[in-house]
Amino acid sequence: MYLHELETLDHVSLRRLQSTRLSELVARLKAVDSEYWAGKMSGVGEVDSLDDLGSLPFTAKQEFRDAYPYGMLTVPMSDVVRLHASSGTSGKPTIVAYTRDDIAVFAEVNARSLAAAGATRDDVVHVAYGYGLFTGGLGLHYGVEELGATAVPASGGNPGFQVSLMADTGATGLAATPSFALILAERAEEMGLKSNIRLRWGVHGAEPWSEGLRDKLEAAWEGEYDACDIYGLSEVIGPGVAIECREHKSGMHVIEDHFYPEIVDPETGEPTPDGELGELVITTLTKQAQPVLRYRTRDITRFLEGACPCGRTSRRIERLQGRADDMLVIRGINVYPRTIETILMADPALGANYAIVVDRRSELVELEARVEVMDASFNDKADEIARRLQDQLMETIRLRVSVTVGPPGSIPRSEVGKAKRVFEQTSDQDPLS
Repeated sequence: MYLHELETLDHVSLRRLQSTRLSELVARLKAVDSEYWAGKMSGVGEVDSLDDLGSLPFTAKQEFRDAYPYGMLTVPMSDVVRLHASSGTSGKPTIVAYTRDDIAVFAEVNARSLAAAGATRDDVVHVAYGYGLFTGGLGLHYGVEELGATAVPASGGNPGFQVSLMADTGATGLAATPSFALILAERAEEMGLKSNIRLRWGVHGAEPWSEGLRDKLEAAWEGEYDACDIYGLSEVIGPGVAIECREHKSGMHVIEDHFYPEIVDPETGEPTPDGELGELVITTLTKQAQPVLRYRTRDITRFLEGACPCGRTSRRIERLQGRADDMLVIRGINVYPRTIETILMADPALGANYAIVVDRRSELVELEARVEVMDASFNDKADEIARRLQDQLMETIRLRVSVTVGPPGSIPRSEVGKAKRVFEQTSDQDPLS
């Protein structure tokens, strides 16, 4: 562990620390000279402990846009040392500010995450997340350096060059989206470099991915490769909010001395019973420049019970089921894309790439899953594979899904940014073309 004493705190000590930090945060926010925070904290009484958390208002993503660019700041601009931002593809980007202490926390939580995944100071870590306004690359880069390991700031794109670099530099750890990690494995195989790359572990996030995809990713890199899920979001801090441990890749440890988690009903906002699915809500206990109270992440998960063999005592959340915003409603049936992925990736005949097409060209919406076989030896079994998957999808989601099975490489790859898995078809033009 990176911070053993802190990461193994008993429940009473951890709750005391969280309560103190929450109380100090609320007192500070009530004193901020800001139109946004004056409105947000209006009517909020004294907060002495976590027991008072329910009296605080929720925060939604739209508030970042309404307060754009600096309305949510709680410090002078002279104290802000960095800005990150979302892509803004669905409107104005969300601007997130950091003080020098915020950057130190960002580095710390990523160092703790990397250590949980198996990283040590002796590792050479190939960071293939995008650098720039996106928080992924720089967040993990700072975590690598904080841990004392060697960071290779490769960023995204150019997989041929990247795998050559991984072989030459002796990369032992990989930080990348799961889809790009698969592209790198494919390119290493094509270039005959697989045996020259000795990865031990990887941290993969920014996209929801299933256990079946983990199996294919670990098999693609062969050896003793451990693929661990890392979670974060820019409105909170970036990557490093929660991480799977290498010892027990079943649920993500929330770094809850910095980020307090709740699970609520996405419709009512009321807490869900223990162990039930709901929406993850995060309060930043230590963020200075731009803290958030009870942020509605829209990510669907649940708390997991029981102690973890790694020894960390923080609560664990189940790997994300999907986002409430990503749920598809097809002929009155609610479907999460990850549910479809789980079925597709469990089939041993298939490769790790797929696409879901929502065909809206008529009033009766149709759903299609496009997949590719693992290798050419399965090409003549395409019809059999399609029938098998259609039956499994019908049994699981109670919806007819048309399955198209193609040869290896038939699904487009995205070499930069997050992989696009769901496409809408509204004309006769193929949305994947």
